[in-house]
Amino acid sequence: MKRKNVKLLVAFSWAMMGGMALTACSGNDRDYESPDVYSPYVTKVLDFCPAPGQFTNSIPVWKEGDTQEAMNQKALHAIGNNKKGMVSLGSFGGYIVVGFDHTIENVSGQRDFRVLGNAFYANDNPNPNPPGKGGSAEPGIVMVAYDENKNGKPDDDEWYELAGSEYYKPTTKKKYEITYYKPDENTPDKEYIRWTDNYTGSGYIERISYHADALYYPQWTESETLTFKGTLLPDNGVNEGEKYSEGNPYWVLYAYEWGYADNVLNTEEGSTFDIDWAVDSDGNKVDLPGVDFVKIYTGVRQTCGWFGDTSTEVCGVEDLHLLNK
Repeated sequence: MKRKNVKLLVAFSWAMMGGMALTACSGNDRDYESPDVYSPYVTKVLDFCPAPGQFTNSIPVWKEGDTQEAMNQKALHAIGNNKKGMVSLGSFGGYIVVGFDHTIENVSGQRDFRVLGNAFYANDNPNPNPPGKGGSAEPGIVMVAYDENKNGKPDDDEWYELAGSEYYKPTTKKKYEITYYKPDENTPDKEYIRWTDNYTGSGYIERISYHADALYYPQWTESETLTFKGTLLPDNGVNEGEKYSEGNPYWVLYAYEWGYADNVLNTEEGSTFDIDWAVDSDGNKVDLPGVDFVKIYTGVRQTCGWFGDTSTEVCGVEDLHLLNK
């Protein structure tokens, strides 16, 4: 949901003012004594499926005729191989699945990988007693898969969520499911993307004036509906009240304590992840020797007034062990 270029960032700033060692993976010999043989960065995008949002179809750019495979390749071009570009995942549930040319080892007592985002902090929060670090934190939930059957793809029964600071709190909704409906050209902006879920009922993603001509629904899919399932985090956006121009209140998106992508600065420990945080669908801890695939999806479903819908952004994933970090 953040402003994605220098001009938009300036506009926002004005408004805000203020375990065990792996030796073989996926059927190939792995020599951890020679880490330079492998890339510490994303080398493949297996699936890119953003939910509807103001930056869907623009980060990366969709063009007429682009297929799912084409969009996967555009996502890889943006964030693979240390490019440090960006992909936007749209509203709750929108996701990207990335892979590597090796297994990221689960080293006991250490953080194992970093997820790069574009979170930043407010320059001048009018709240004199803020609840924590805040600005533009758009938390994404991280899931991991170990290719146990060595078939080169993440099977459904291999995915585990990394339980962050909000996982066990009563305000977090488990096994949440939402369906978005494709709008037609006559749909009013305030009811642009309709959604229904298995908790609260229904609602809309409004098309805001700053992106009045944007197509929020991913255009490369022919489906009239998109359904996502996962863990829904509580809203982290707060209208702190002070206005710098009429109709533009000061929104602060506060960071969660730990365990989420695009939640804190990339230079902070909070952007790193420990495979030992993995839990199964019932919340039971699991013991993984490493991970071959990482999935990140937007973990909140919220709209912050003129600022629009919240969407997790991903700029890359790094193997900290190969980088000696």
